[in-house]
Amino acid sequence: MGTNTTEELANRYFTAWAAQDFDALRDVLADDATFRGPLGEADGADACIEGLRAIAEGIGVPEVSVIATHGDDAITWFELPAKDGPLPVANWSHVEHGRIRRVRATFDPRPLLST
Repeated sequence: MGTNTTEELANRYFTAWAAQDFDALRDVLADDATFRGPLGEADGADACIEGLRAIAEGIGVPEVSVIATHGDDAITWFELPAKDGPLPVANWSHVEHGRIRRVRATFDPRPLLST
């Protein structure tokens, strides 16, 4: 993989996830990528992909509003199509050596937990 900017990687991550192109999504993640969020954790790129696949299949795909970058960090504001209306999410991605290494998400999980 050539040199990619943080913004390019964040765009590729969300474009691939929205398209459910998990091979392309895997290409932007470091092998030791980690995810932490209100409803779970994943260690390693393959575990991260499994989680993103489950979200895409169970809830839906992200609709990105904005990506803001600063150096090796990107904050992305997006919405997931929850059954009771869009679920707003803030996502922080950290890039190291040309790949996304850490992803942290924050959102109010209550709409997903109510039945």
